[in-house]
Amino acid sequence: GFATNKEANFMAFKSAVVVTAPDANPKKHRASIKTPMYELTVVAVERGNLDQAVGVCQELARNEGIQFFILCPGFSHQGVAKIANVLGEEVAVSVARGDIRSTMVADRLLKEAGWI
Repeated sequence: GFATNKEANFMAFKSAVVVTAPDANPKKHRASIKTPMYELTVVAVERGNLDQAVGVCQELARNEGIQFFILCPGFSHQGVAKIANVLGEEVAVSVARGDIRSTMVADRLLKEAGWI
């Protein structure tokens, strides 16, 4: 039969997606999905509040054992660098970025939604 991660002595791979929204409260706006081998946490932080984002990422890494972060396109290169530097060499940090067409569509949609 198929061995579970406990039987095979594996730890679950733990990742987080951190997104920004103008009205986000990371204490309230979060969700998680857990299987025996994979855990995904999604947290929304306040758009433009880099200190809050850094704190949330630190808390997720320290308290929940998150090993891999995916940051939304709302983070600047400087913001991504700050988060990556704070988390250190043992935590992976990736960024979701789109091509020009996707970026233009997202920009239009965010304007329509009143974000910008």
